[in-house]
Amino acid sequence: MDLDVLNMFVIAGGTLAIPILAFVASFLLWPSALIKIYYWYWRRALGMQVRYANYDDYRFCFSYRGRPGFKPSILMLHGFSAHKDMWLSVVKFLPKNLHLVCVDMPGHEGTTRSSLDDYSINGQVKRIHQFVECIKLNRRPFHLIGTSMGGNVAGVYAAQYPAEICSLSLVCPAGLPYPKDNTFLKRLRELKESERIDRIPLIPSTPEEMADMLKLCSYVRFKVPQQILQGLVDVRIPHNKFYRKLFLEITDEKSRHALHENMSKIKAPTQIIWGKQDQVLDVSGADILAKSISDCQVHILENCGHSVVVERPRKTAKLILEFFALVHNTENNKKLA
Repeated sequence: MDLDVLNMFVIAGGTLAIPILAFVASFLLWPSALIKIYYWYWRRALGMQVRYANYDDYRFCFSYRGRPGFKPSILMLHGFSAHKDMWLSVVKFLPKNLHLVCVDMPGHEGTTRSSLDDYSINGQVKRIHQFVECIKLNRRPFHLIGTSMGGNVAGVYAAQYPAEICSLSLVCPAGLPYPKDNTFLKRLRELKESERIDRIPLIPSTPEEMADMLKLCSYVRFKVPQQILQGLVDVRIPHNKFYRKLFLEITDEKSRHALHENMSKIKAPTQIIWGKQDQVLDVSGADILAKSISDCQVHILENCGHSVVVERPRKTAKLILEFFALVHNTENNKKLA
């Protein structure tokens, strides 16, 4: 073989080895950094841009795609201890001509965290309204989506600011009383009785606890490597003190049933999506909402747990789009009639 050709292969092999070794090193030594790079890459691939909005001295972090147009904008609210990027798996299946906004909830990720802030559901509703006004999203009624804690906030928002919401999607929302205790509620009661509230199942501090949380939240059993579990924990540990405070706030008496107390005030056409095997928030909540909201449709997903957005992103996107189209085609026909 020609020496120059041999040298070319050696150089090419060395060039390829560098990123491969960097990836392996990141995976083994800095899995949390790899997870952040993963979200950065996914946002970039889907065309989601990160921006900040300020309300006085309070800063909101959000990602968006598209611009406001003929169709209503869509605002997405994530759940407890998550962040705006949890919606990326659903965004992947949404058309690019829709204006999408995913915001970090109060105290989460890039949004301001303050020990003086009110993290009750009503307090969060007020903050999200400030965000909406900051980016002028309410110049026209918009479609609001929320899951879990974010679903509780979204439902109360729709009840308190009905003129701003043209339609509403609630994905296994919190904030309801349930006729029977499920796995999660039983576990919480045991912890409360033993005064071990620091061991909340939704706030893991070890890879083993992270694996247990994934099992609790998902019907689908994901095979997650130990290093990725470690990375997920490493990302969360600096925030666990805040998560404990937040959890106690949203499960306190004034927030625990906030959606239930406000659901009769919801006037916007509403869609409920719930995993049938949800072990965190019982699926019976869907029936409670359907009986109290006049214009409401319910979708129960088989073989699906609490993490609907992660377990069934394509189906979730499909249901949202069908509902979105139905509601707004009906509205347009009314205007033409």
